[in-house]
Amino acid sequence: MIDPTPPDGSPPTTPQAASPDASIALVVNAQYLKDLSFENPRAPQVFAGQGQPQVQVGVDVGARQLGESAYEVTLVLNAEAKAGGETSFVVEITYAGLFTVPAIPPEALRPLLLIECPRLLFPFARQIVADATRDGGFPPLMVSPIDFADLYRRQHEAPATPASSPAPTA
Repeated sequence: MIDPTPPDGSPPTTPQAASPDASIALVVNAQYLKDLSFENPRAPQVFAGQGQPQVQVGVDVGARQLGESAYEVTLVLNAEAKAGGETSFVVEITYAGLFTVPAIPPEALRPLLLIECPRLLFPFARQIVADATRDGGFPPLMVSPIDFADLYRRQHEAPATPASSPAPTA
């Protein structure tokens, strides 16, 4: 058996607990699908085959305060596939989460809400998009990973540009 008492007879010490400021305890209270739309405007002719469609994906994120430390963060994904100049399908999703954010400096709040929160929501929204396109008769659309930090940087460097940023995916 190991005696925790130091040789000098002083009381045993425990490792210092991390200070509350050392890490941010972001809490995901809920996540949910707010809106989902899938359109297959050329069915059933679209399935006769016109080659690989070109897909454009748009991304937008937003946040709104609900209470003292409660926020709703929304992730909007929209994708349009075109083949032969005609729309094959359109899918739009708004996926949201309710987050409790601890007291943090104001300059850290916005990046936390618009980078970290969407990063947590993205895998779930991506899966819903894949399922919707598969259920619509197409191969699952696997939206490429999104660099939310880069998206945030681009939106805040040029505030006059629209929030959506199309990113081609196959």
